[in-house]
Amino acid sequence: MDLFGIHIPETSPVFLSFLTVHVLAGLTAVVVGAGAAVVRRKGRGLHTRFGAMYFGAICIVFATATAMTAMRLREDYHLFLIGAVAFTAALTGRTARRRHWSGDTAHIVGMGGSYVAMLTAFYVDNGSQLPLWDRLPTLAYWILPAAVGAPLTWRAVRRVNRAQEPPIASDGGPQAA
Repeated sequence: MDLFGIHIPETSPVFLSFLTVHVLAGLTAVVVGAGAAVVRRKGRGLHTRFGAMYFGAICIVFATATAMTAMRLREDYHLFLIGAVAFTAALTGRTARRRHWSGDTAHIVGMGGSYVAMLTAFYVDNGSQLPLWDRLPTLAYWILPAAVGAPLTWRAVRRVNRAQEPPIASDGGPQAA
């Protein structure tokens, strides 16, 4: 069965029900995850609300991916593994924030890594059916999300770490408080 040019590999009502929820949660995660990343003011407020929605959406994406993999293990086990990485990374990022781990690196890398893994799973599963992406070699579906996401995540970590460094005194040492 094809839907909007994308092949749906299974037509059982149970699979299609999980797939519908999976796609809606995935779209939600893409939108609110990007929103959390680009909100200028981090911390309580819009960033936190978007982050909570992203984590909830990733939980649903992983739960539905798990169910669909159980129905098509041979064909979809690799997608389950990527989903497990996305969920684990998001859980790590959320835990780092909630447990007040030192610095923001674990939170940023966890959430950024989760977003990259989610996009990787999408492109690995659907890239060959998407305009322009269908011209790329299969390896690109695995590499491009990380090639774009890793530098952006690294930039965010550097920006936050620079903002948290103590000011430097005129003698070159840390400035006394």
